[in-house]
Amino acid sequence: MDFGIKMKRGVRRGSILCLFLAFWGFGCNDNHPNQSHTQTDRPVSPASAFEKDSAYAYVARQVAFGPRTPGSEAHARCADYLYAVLAGYADTVMRQPFEAERWDGQPMQGVNLIASFAPEKARRVLLAAHWDSRPYADRETDPAWRHKPIDGANDGASGVGVLLEVARVLSTHPQAVGVDIVFFDLEDAGRPDFEPYKPGDEATWCKGAQHWATHPHVPGYTAVYGILLDMVGNRQPMFAQEATSYYYAADILDKVWRVAAESGYGAVFVPNRTGGIIDDHLFINRMTGIPMIDIIHKDFGTSTGFFPQWHTLQDNMAQIDPNTLEIVGKTVLETLYRE
Repeated sequence: MDFGIKMKRGVRRGSILCLFLAFWGFGCNDNHPNQSHTQTDRPVSPASAFEKDSAYAYVARQVAFGPRTPGSEAHARCADYLYAVLAGYADTVMRQPFEAERWDGQPMQGVNLIASFAPEKARRVLLAAHWDSRPYADRETDPAWRHKPIDGANDGASGVGVLLEVARVLSTHPQAVGVDIVFFDLEDAGRPDFEPYKPGDEATWCKGAQHWATHPHVPGYTAVYGILLDMVGNRQPMFAQEATSYYYAADILDKVWRVAAESGYGAVFVPNRTGGIIDDHLFINRMTGIPMIDIIHKDFGTSTGFFPQWHTLQDNMAQIDPNTLEIVGKTVLETLYRE
């Protein structure tokens, strides 16, 4: 199978800056500029290098392409952009093109994007998000708008933006485990709400995850666990313990929520248990045996359980809060660096 070209990461911009500053007699460190520490302080975690404005910019750049729906120019251009960004940070990056059948039987062309850090390490962690956006605004109240594609700023781009910033941090702060970041395509092309439900519709979602599960980028690939990010940019974030994650990976769920609490985010990562959802992690758990959790926003005040703008034309940059991206990104990084 043709996975595309592998690329080795080059010299980092941060390294070049450090050399420049050293030449002129200045010090250089990776700590946040607003933080000061004495010798008696605890060591600063590499997770502090996560920059919320950088993550926000990654989200905004995806949305600027337009709806990232299968077969569109925006979809193709965004794939090239994501590949290029990953290639600047990871040890290897590859495309995984595939064909899938849409809910109505029509063929779709998708591409998963896969970046690896320290590919020589046997102990690995899988991080993932979906990078496509919903082709249908099927939650709009006006039927005239329901066939329009959405920006998917929160539902899709937010998780990708966080993981691009995670990739930047990983590139300059080596970790004990190998890490693979997978951006799944065609997650959000499932049967729309304006079409009658049919048995088996569950499988019309998450096509990229299903393909990767049966065609991993490395034969026999496995990871000790996985973390999926979806809808992680909301302005009033709430991350509850989703049932599918708990069923397949309760220990990982507890680990991540404990890290979040110890990092000061206990009011956002709440211990409430919620129902299971159809998301990429469902198929990774079922089809690969890799225990994977889903960090996904939960809204207890809506009928869907998701944020009010979910699957509407209002899922745009107005819904994205850099502080939420930071909370999620630092939690993921802190989890990795504790391995």
